[in-house]
Amino acid sequence: MTRMNGNGQEAEPADNRVSVFDTSLRDGEQSPGFSMTTSQKVRMARALSALKVDVLEAGFAASSPGDFESIRQIAIEATDAGAPVICSLARATEADIEAAGEALAPAAKKRIHVFLATSPIHRKAKLKMTRGEVLKATVEGVAMARSITNDVQFSPEDAGRTEMDFLVEVVGSAIAAGATTINLPDTVGYLTPEEMAEMISEVRTRVPNINQARISVHCHNDLGLAVANTLAALGAGARQVECTINGIGERAGNAALEEIVMALHTRPEAFGLETGIDTRQLYPASRLLAELTGNPVPRNKALVGRNAFAHEAGIHQHGVLQDAATYEIMQPRDVGVPESRLVLGKHSGRHALSARLAALGHSPIDDEFERLFADFKIMADRKQEITDSDLESLVQEIICPANRARDHVSGSIRAIYR
Repeated sequence: MTRMNGNGQEAEPADNRVSVFDTSLRDGEQSPGFSMTTSQKVRMARALSALKVDVLEAGFAASSPGDFESIRQIAIEATDAGAPVICSLARATEADIEAAGEALAPAAKKRIHVFLATSPIHRKAKLKMTRGEVLKATVEGVAMARSITNDVQFSPEDAGRTEMDFLVEVVGSAIAAGATTINLPDTVGYLTPEEMAEMISEVRTRVPNINQARISVHCHNDLGLAVANTLAALGAGARQVECTINGIGERAGNAALEEIVMALHTRPEAFGLETGIDTRQLYPASRLLAELTGNPVPRNKALVGRNAFAHEAGIHQHGVLQDAATYEIMQPRDVGVPESRLVLGKHSGRHALSARLAALGHSPIDDEFERLFADFKIMADRKQEITDSDLESLVQEIICPANRARDHVSGSIRAIYR
Protein backbone atom coordinates (compact mmCIF):
# COMPACT_ATOMS: atom_id res chain seq x y z
CA MET A 1 0.00 0.00 0.00
CA THR A 2 1.31 3.45 -0.90
CA ARG A 3 1.84 5.75 2.09
CA MET A 4 1.19 9.49 1.82
CA ASN A 5 3.04 12.20 3.68
CA GLY A 6 1.55 15.33 5.28
CA ASN A 7 1.33 17.14 1.93
CA GLY A 8 -0.61 14.36 0.31
CA GLN A 9 2.46 13.27 -1.67
CA GLU A 10 3.54 9.69 -2.16
CA ALA A 11 5.94 8.73 0.62
CA GLU A 12 7.28 5.45 -0.74
CA PRO A 13 11.09 5.19 -1.05
CA ALA A 14 12.27 5.94 -4.58
CA ASP A 15 14.41 2.82 -5.04
CA ASN A 16 15.40 -0.54 -3.64
CA ARG A 17 19.06 0.41 -3.07
CA VAL A 18 20.14 0.43 0.58
CA SER A 19 23.03 2.68 1.57
CA VAL A 20 25.43 1.02 4.04
CA PHE A 21 26.80 3.41 6.67
CA ASP A 22 29.63 1.75 8.58
CA THR A 23 30.36 3.07 12.06
CA SER A 24 32.95 0.48 13.14
CA LEU A 25 35.56 3.25 13.49
CA ARG A 26 33.29 5.51 15.52
CA ASP A 27 30.59 3.78 17.58
CA GLY A 28 32.45 0.47 17.39
CA GLU A 29 35.89 1.85 18.19
CA GLN A 30 34.70 3.97 21.12
CA SER A 31 33.36 0.93 22.99
CA PRO A 32 35.45 -0.63 25.77
CA GLY A 33 38.20 -2.91 24.52
CA PHE A 34 38.04 -1.87 20.86
CA SER A 35 40.06 1.35 20.62
CA MET A 36 42.56 1.59 17.76
CA THR A 37 45.54 3.76 16.92
CA THR A 38 45.48 6.08 13.92
CA SER A 39 47.47 3.65 11.77
CA GLN A 40 45.15 0.80 12.73
CA LYS A 41 42.07 2.85 11.88
CA VAL A 42 43.57 3.73 8.50
CA ARG A 43 44.17 0.02 7.80
CA MET A 44 40.60 -0.79 8.75
CA ALA A 45 39.31 2.09 6.62
CA ARG A 46 41.07 0.59 3.61
CA ALA A 47 39.33 -2.72 4.23
CA LEU A 48 35.97 -0.97 4.52
CA SER A 49 36.66 0.86 1.27
CA ALA A 50 37.42 -2.49 -0.42
CA LEU A 51 34.15 -3.75 1.03
CA LYS A 52 32.49 -0.84 -0.80
CA VAL A 53 30.59 0.70 2.11
CA ASP A 54 28.73 3.82 1.01
CA VAL A 55 29.54 5.92 4.07
CA LEU A 56 32.46 5.43 6.43
CA GLU A 57 32.05 7.15 9.80
CA ALA A 58 35.72 7.60 10.64
CA GLY A 59 35.30 8.97 14.15
CA PHE A 60 34.24 11.84 16.38
CA ALA A 61 36.61 14.69 15.52
CA ALA A 62 36.04 16.74 18.67
CA SER A 63 36.42 13.82 21.06
CA SER A 64 40.24 13.71 21.06
CA PRO A 65 43.29 14.84 19.04
CA GLY A 66 43.82 11.20 18.08
CA ASP A 67 40.33 10.85 16.65
CA PHE A 68 40.71 14.13 14.76
CA GLU A 69 43.96 12.91 13.21
CA SER A 70 42.50 9.53 12.33
CA ILE A 71 39.62 11.16 10.47
CA ARG A 72 42.02 13.51 8.68
CA GLN A 73 44.32 10.66 7.59
CA ILE A 74 41.38 8.60 6.33
CA ALA A 75 40.03 11.66 4.50
CA ILE A 76 43.42 12.20 2.84
CA GLU A 77 43.24 8.69 1.37
CA ALA A 78 39.64 9.17 0.17
CA THR A 79 40.23 11.74 -2.57
CA ASP A 80 38.97 9.86 -5.65
CA ALA A 81 35.40 9.59 -6.82
CA GLY A 82 35.20 5.88 -6.03
CA ALA A 83 35.98 6.35 -2.34
CA PRO A 84 33.18 6.16 0.23
CA VAL A 85 31.72 9.26 1.81
CA ILE A 86 33.85 10.02 4.88
CA CYS A 87 31.85 11.12 7.91
CA SER A 88 32.54 12.61 11.33
CA LEU A 89 30.16 12.71 14.25
CA ALA A 90 29.52 16.08 15.90
CA ARG A 91 27.33 17.33 18.69
CA ALA A 92 25.07 20.24 17.80
CA THR A 93 27.71 22.74 18.89
CA GLU A 94 29.88 25.18 16.97
CA ALA A 95 33.18 23.70 18.21
CA ASP A 96 32.24 20.13 17.31
CA ILE A 97 30.98 21.02 13.86
CA GLU A 98 34.02 23.13 13.05
CA ALA A 99 36.33 20.31 14.14
CA ALA A 100 34.45 17.84 11.96
CA GLY A 101 34.63 20.13 8.95
CA GLU A 102 38.36 20.67 9.38
CA ALA A 103 39.17 16.97 9.80
CA LEU A 104 37.06 16.01 6.78
CA ALA A 105 38.39 18.74 4.49
CA PRO A 106 40.71 16.55 2.33
CA ALA A 107 38.00 13.99 1.44
CA ALA A 108 36.41 14.00 -1.99
CA LYS A 109 33.03 13.28 -0.42
CA LYS A 110 32.33 14.33 3.16
CA ARG A 111 29.43 14.24 5.59
CA ILE A 112 28.94 15.85 8.98
CA HIS A 113 26.74 13.82 11.30
CA VAL A 114 25.09 16.12 13.83
CA PHE A 115 23.30 14.58 16.78
CA LEU A 116 21.30 15.77 19.76
CA ALA A 117 19.24 13.75 22.22
CA THR A 118 15.48 14.22 22.05
CA SER A 119 13.90 11.74 24.51
CA PRO A 120 12.40 12.97 27.82
CA ILE A 121 14.96 11.10 29.93
CA HIS A 122 17.89 12.56 27.97
CA ARG A 123 16.46 16.07 27.88
CA LYS A 124 15.92 16.06 31.64
CA ALA A 125 18.81 14.04 33.04
CA LYS A 126 21.61 14.69 30.55
CA LEU A 127 20.98 17.88 28.62
CA LYS A 128 18.93 19.88 31.13
CA MET A 129 17.15 21.35 28.10
CA THR A 130 13.52 22.02 27.22
CA ARG A 131 11.88 20.90 24.00
CA GLY A 132 12.24 24.40 22.62
CA GLU A 133 15.93 24.53 23.44
CA VAL A 134 16.53 21.15 21.78
CA LEU A 135 14.65 22.30 18.70
CA LYS A 136 16.64 25.54 18.48
CA ALA A 137 20.01 23.77 18.92
CA THR A 138 19.05 21.23 16.26
CA VAL A 139 18.24 23.87 13.66
CA GLU A 140 21.37 25.91 14.41
CA GLY A 141 23.64 22.87 14.40
CA VAL A 142 22.30 21.48 11.13
CA ALA A 143 22.42 24.89 9.45
CA MET A 144 26.04 25.38 10.49
CA ALA A 145 27.02 21.92 9.22
CA ARG A 146 25.24 22.67 5.93
CA SER A 147 27.36 25.80 5.51
CA ILE A 148 30.41 23.49 5.44
CA THR A 149 29.10 20.61 3.31
CA ASN A 150 25.96 19.80 1.36
CA ASP A 151 25.87 16.33 2.92
CA VAL A 152 24.50 16.63 6.46
CA GLN A 153 23.01 13.89 8.59
CA PHE A 154 20.99 14.55 11.73
CA SER A 155 20.27 12.02 14.47
CA PRO A 156 17.73 12.64 17.23
CA GLU A 157 19.53 10.49 19.80
CA ASP A 158 17.23 8.02 21.58
CA ALA A 159 14.58 8.56 18.93
CA GLY A 160 12.96 5.28 19.95
CA ARG A 161 11.95 6.74 23.34
CA THR A 162 11.04 10.21 22.08
CA GLU A 163 7.41 11.41 22.03
CA MET A 164 6.21 10.95 18.45
CA ASP A 165 4.79 14.48 18.12
CA PHE A 166 8.12 15.98 19.18
CA LEU A 167 10.12 13.58 17.00
CA VAL A 168 8.08 14.61 13.96
CA GLU A 169 8.67 18.28 14.79
CA VAL A 170 12.44 17.86 15.26
CA VAL A 171 12.87 15.81 12.08
CA GLY A 172 10.91 18.29 9.99
CA SER A 173 12.90 21.21 11.41
CA ALA A 174 16.23 19.45 10.78
CA ILE A 175 15.31 18.83 7.14
CA ALA A 176 14.20 22.43 6.72
CA ALA A 177 17.57 23.55 8.13
CA GLY A 178 19.46 21.46 5.54
CA ALA A 179 19.71 17.84 6.73
CA THR A 180 19.84 15.44 3.80
CA THR A 181 19.77 12.25 5.87
CA ILE A 182 17.66 11.66 8.96
CA ASN A 183 18.91 8.86 11.16
CA LEU A 184 16.47 7.43 13.71
CA PRO A 185 18.47 5.59 16.39
CA ASP A 186 17.29 2.97 18.82
CA THR A 187 20.14 4.18 21.02
CA VAL A 188 19.52 1.84 23.94
CA GLY A 189 18.29 -1.22 22.04
CA TYR A 190 14.81 -0.93 23.55
CA LEU A 191 12.44 -1.27 20.60
CA THR A 192 10.85 -4.38 19.12
CA PRO A 193 10.76 -4.85 15.33
CA GLU A 194 7.09 -3.91 15.30
CA GLU A 195 7.75 -0.70 17.20
CA MET A 196 10.67 0.16 14.95
CA ALA A 197 8.56 -0.28 11.82
CA GLU A 198 5.84 1.88 13.36
CA MET A 199 8.29 4.68 14.18
CA ILE A 200 9.65 4.73 10.62
CA SER A 201 6.15 4.67 9.16
CA GLU A 202 4.94 7.49 11.42
CA VAL A 203 7.88 9.71 10.48
CA ARG A 204 7.42 8.98 6.77
CA THR A 205 3.71 9.69 6.98
CA ARG A 206 3.66 12.74 9.27
CA VAL A 207 6.77 14.77 8.38
CA PRO A 208 5.72 17.00 5.45
CA ASN A 209 9.20 17.42 3.95
CA ILE A 210 10.46 13.88 4.57
CA ASN A 211 10.93 13.25 0.83
CA GLN A 212 13.81 15.74 0.91
CA ALA A 213 15.91 13.40 3.04
CA ARG A 214 16.93 9.76 3.18
CA ILE A 215 15.77 7.87 6.28
CA SER A 216 18.43 5.94 8.15
CA VAL A 217 18.34 3.66 11.17
CA HIS A 218 20.89 2.87 13.88
CA CYS A 219 20.06 -0.06 16.16
CA HIS A 220 21.79 -1.27 19.31
CA ASN A 221 21.73 -4.86 20.44
CA ASP A 222 20.88 -4.66 24.15
CA LEU A 223 17.98 -7.10 23.71
CA GLY A 224 19.58 -8.97 20.81
CA LEU A 225 17.20 -7.33 18.33
CA ALA A 226 19.53 -4.96 16.44
CA VAL A 227 19.52 -6.80 13.10
CA ALA A 228 15.83 -7.68 13.33
CA ASN A 229 14.99 -4.03 14.08
CA THR A 230 17.16 -2.85 11.20
CA LEU A 231 15.45 -5.18 8.74
CA ALA A 232 12.05 -4.08 10.07
CA ALA A 233 13.05 -0.45 9.48
CA LEU A 234 14.00 -1.27 5.89
CA GLY A 235 10.65 -2.95 5.40
CA ALA A 236 8.95 0.23 6.60
CA GLY A 237 10.89 2.43 4.18
CA ALA A 238 14.30 3.30 5.64
CA ARG A 239 17.01 3.23 2.99
CA GLN A 240 20.22 3.61 4.99
CA VAL A 241 21.51 1.23 7.66
CA GLU A 242 24.10 2.14 10.29
CA CYS A 243 26.05 -0.93 11.32
CA THR A 244 29.47 -2.31 12.26
CA ILE A 245 31.73 -5.20 11.32
CA ASN A 246 31.22 -8.09 13.76
CA GLY A 247 28.45 -6.04 15.43
CA ILE A 248 30.92 -4.19 17.68
CA GLY A 249 29.73 -1.10 19.55
CA GLU A 250 28.63 0.39 22.83
CA ARG A 251 27.43 -2.11 25.48
CA ALA A 252 26.07 -5.16 23.61
CA GLY A 253 27.05 -3.68 20.24
CA ASN A 254 25.37 -2.56 17.05
CA ALA A 255 23.60 -4.29 14.21
CA ALA A 256 26.21 -6.44 12.43
CA LEU A 257 26.92 -5.23 8.90
CA GLU A 258 27.59 -8.73 7.58
CA GLU A 259 24.28 -10.06 8.91
CA ILE A 260 22.18 -7.26 7.42
CA VAL A 261 23.91 -7.40 4.05
CA MET A 262 23.70 -11.17 3.70
CA ALA A 263 20.07 -11.26 4.83
CA LEU A 264 19.24 -8.94 1.93
CA HIS A 265 21.56 -10.82 -0.44
CA THR A 266 20.32 -14.32 0.46
CA ARG A 267 16.59 -13.52 0.70
CA PRO A 268 15.82 -11.16 -2.23
CA GLU A 269 12.28 -12.52 -2.47
CA ALA A 270 11.64 -11.53 1.15
CA PHE A 271 13.15 -8.04 1.11
CA GLY A 272 13.47 -6.93 -2.52
CA LEU A 273 16.45 -4.76 -1.56
CA GLU A 274 20.12 -4.66 -2.49
CA THR A 275 23.38 -3.04 -1.42
CA GLY A 276 26.60 -2.19 -3.22
CA ILE A 277 28.69 -4.29 -0.82
CA ASP A 278 31.31 -6.68 -2.20
CA THR A 279 30.26 -9.58 0.01
CA ARG A 280 33.49 -11.49 -0.69
CA GLN A 281 35.28 -8.91 1.46
CA LEU A 282 33.15 -9.56 4.56
CA TYR A 283 35.29 -12.33 6.02
CA PRO A 284 38.63 -10.54 5.40
CA ALA A 285 37.26 -7.35 7.01
CA SER A 286 36.02 -9.34 10.01
CA ARG A 287 39.38 -11.05 10.48
CA LEU A 288 41.28 -7.75 10.20
CA LEU A 289 39.09 -6.07 12.81
CA ALA A 290 39.63 -8.98 15.20
CA GLU A 291 43.37 -8.78 14.64
CA LEU A 292 43.59 -5.01 15.12
CA THR A 293 41.48 -4.90 18.29
CA GLY A 294 42.62 -8.17 19.83
CA ASN A 295 39.01 -9.33 20.12
CA PRO A 296 38.49 -12.74 18.48
CA VAL A 297 35.26 -13.42 16.65
CA PRO A 298 33.03 -15.88 18.58
CA ARG A 299 33.19 -19.19 16.75
CA ASN A 300 29.38 -19.34 16.47
CA LYS A 301 29.10 -15.80 15.07
CA ALA A 302 26.82 -15.72 12.03
CA LEU A 303 28.63 -15.69 8.65
CA VAL A 304 32.14 -14.93 9.87
CA GLY A 305 32.55 -17.17 12.91
CA ARG A 306 34.73 -20.27 12.71
CA ASN A 307 31.66 -22.53 12.88
CA ALA A 308 29.54 -20.64 10.32
CA PHE A 309 30.44 -23.10 7.55
CA ALA A 310 31.69 -25.99 9.69
CA HIS A 311 29.88 -29.28 10.32
CA GLU A 312 30.57 -31.97 12.92
CA ALA A 313 27.30 -33.87 13.35
CA GLY A 314 27.32 -37.04 11.25
CA ILE A 315 23.88 -36.46 9.73
CA HIS A 316 24.87 -32.95 8.67
CA GLN A 317 28.21 -34.10 7.28
CA HIS A 318 26.55 -36.82 5.21
CA GLY A 319 24.12 -34.28 3.79
CA VAL A 320 26.82 -31.73 2.96
CA LEU A 321 28.95 -34.40 1.27
CA GLN A 322 25.98 -35.17 -1.01
CA ASP A 323 24.90 -31.56 -1.59
CA ALA A 324 26.10 -28.55 0.40
CA ALA A 325 22.68 -26.91 0.06
CA THR A 326 21.23 -29.47 2.48
CA TYR A 327 22.66 -27.47 5.38
CA GLU A 328 24.18 -24.31 3.87
CA ILE A 329 21.87 -21.55 2.66
CA MET A 330 24.73 -19.66 1.02
CA GLN A 331 28.12 -20.53 -0.38
CA PRO A 332 31.15 -19.85 1.84
CA ARG A 333 32.96 -18.01 -0.94
CA ASP A 334 30.06 -15.53 -1.12
CA VAL A 335 31.34 -13.99 2.12
CA GLY A 336 35.03 -14.62 1.48
CA VAL A 337 35.37 -17.90 3.38
CA PRO A 338 37.52 -20.28 1.28
CA GLU A 339 35.43 -23.41 1.83
CA SER A 340 33.21 -25.37 4.19
CA ARG A 341 34.86 -27.51 6.85
CA LEU A 342 33.87 -30.97 7.97
CA VAL A 343 35.08 -31.02 11.57
CA LEU A 344 35.90 -34.48 12.85
CA GLY A 345 34.71 -34.99 16.41
CA LYS A 346 32.71 -37.38 18.54
CA HIS A 347 29.51 -36.58 16.62
CA SER A 348 31.01 -37.38 13.22
CA GLY A 349 30.01 -40.44 11.25
CA ARG A 350 31.57 -42.89 8.82
CA HIS A 351 30.95 -40.76 5.72
CA ALA A 352 32.98 -37.82 7.01
CA LEU A 353 35.84 -40.01 8.25
CA SER A 354 35.99 -41.89 4.95
CA ALA A 355 36.01 -38.62 2.97
CA ARG A 356 38.80 -37.17 5.09
CA LEU A 357 40.93 -40.32 4.86
CA ALA A 358 40.51 -40.28 1.09
CA ALA A 359 41.60 -36.63 0.98
CA LEU A 360 44.73 -37.64 2.90
CA GLY A 361 45.43 -40.41 0.38
CA HIS A 362 44.26 -43.45 2.38
CA SER A 363 41.83 -46.12 1.19
CA PRO A 364 41.42 -48.66 3.99
CA ILE A 365 39.63 -51.92 3.24
CA ASP A 366 36.43 -52.74 5.13
CA ASP A 367 37.86 -54.36 8.25
CA GLU A 368 40.62 -51.73 8.51
CA PHE A 369 38.11 -48.92 8.22
CA GLU A 370 35.93 -50.39 10.97
CA ARG A 371 38.94 -50.64 13.30
CA LEU A 372 39.91 -47.07 12.38
CA PHE A 373 36.39 -45.84 13.02
CA ALA A 374 36.22 -47.53 16.43
CA ASP A 375 39.56 -46.05 17.52
CA PHE A 376 38.59 -42.68 16.04
CA LYS A 377 35.46 -42.60 18.25
CA ILE A 378 37.51 -43.43 21.34
CA MET A 379 39.95 -40.63 20.53
CA ALA A 380 37.10 -38.20 19.76
CA ASP A 381 35.64 -38.71 23.22
CA ARG A 382 38.90 -37.37 24.64
CA LYS A 383 39.48 -34.52 22.17
CA GLN A 384 37.14 -31.78 20.94
CA GLU A 385 38.46 -31.93 17.39
CA ILE A 386 40.43 -34.62 15.57
CA THR A 387 43.21 -33.21 13.37
CA ASP A 388 44.78 -34.63 10.24
CA SER A 389 47.84 -35.42 12.34
CA ASP A 390 45.65 -37.48 14.69
CA LEU A 391 44.24 -39.41 11.72
CA GLU A 392 47.70 -40.09 10.36
CA SER A 393 48.66 -41.54 13.73
CA LEU A 394 45.65 -43.87 13.65
CA VAL A 395 46.50 -44.93 10.11
CA GLN A 396 50.06 -45.73 11.15
CA GLU A 397 48.79 -47.86 14.04
CA ILE A 398 46.10 -49.78 12.15
CA ILE A 399 46.57 -49.75 8.39
CA CYS A 400 50.34 -49.78 8.05
CA PRO A 401 50.97 -52.87 10.24
CA ALA A 402 48.24 -54.68 8.29
CA ASN A 403 49.87 -53.65 5.01
CA ARG A 404 53.22 -54.92 6.19
CA ALA A 405 51.62 -58.25 7.18
CA ARG A 406 49.94 -58.55 3.76
CA ASP A 407 53.19 -57.71 2.02
CA HIS A 408 55.01 -60.42 4.03
CA VAL A 409 52.41 -63.07 3.08
CA SER A 410 52.47 -62.04 -0.57
CA GLY A 411 56.26 -62.22 -0.59
CA SER A 412 56.24 -65.71 0.87
CA ILE A 413 53.75 -66.94 -1.72
CA ARG A 414 55.81 -65.44 -4.53
CA ALA A 415 58.92 -67.16 -3.17
CA ILE A 416 57.17 -70.58 -3.23
CA TYR A 417 56.23 -70.26 -6.91
CA ARG A 418 59.55 -68.90 -8.12
